[in-house]
Amino acid sequence: MSSEGGGDSAAAAKPGFWTGERVAGLALIAAGAAAAAETRGLPFGTLGRPGPGYTPLVYGSILLVLGAVIGLGRGGVALGALRWGEIKHAAMILAAVAFAAAAIDRLGYRLTMLALAAFLIGAVERRPALPTALVALGLSFGTHFVFWTLLRVPLPAGPFGL
Repeated sequence: MSSEGGGDSAAAAKPGFWTGERVAGLALIAAGAAAAAETRGLPFGTLGRPGPGYTPLVYGSILLVLGAVIGLGRGGVALGALRWGEIKHAAMILAAVAFAAAAIDRLGYRLTMLALAAFLIGAVERRPALPTALVALGLSFGTHFVFWTLLRVPLPAGPFGL
């Protein structure tokens, strides 16, 4: 008997070109290229006085490099062998973030973050109602206090000034 785990080790050792890591690397490269491309019309500024295009270009470049490092790495699990057990959670999180992006101007920061946190904690993570409500209230109103009052970041106000 071999110490490599039987007859499946040859297939696992050579998964082919399309591994989960390569696909993830390509996705990071695409996201980095998109972020860098969106900065074309924005002034870059200098290192001492960065403009609005500085940070997206730097982050896009970092994503490009990390995507290349991940995508060009050796090994990994074959794409067809990946388990998609968490796809429901991922879809729920993506839907919640899309809701927040669409609702923040209409509902305001506090109400949107309250709904987002309550949904993510209560529905996605399936936590009890009272702790979920308390944490969601604390997060939405606490972060609003920090951003609005302490850091003076303007945030959208919704109905009733919330």
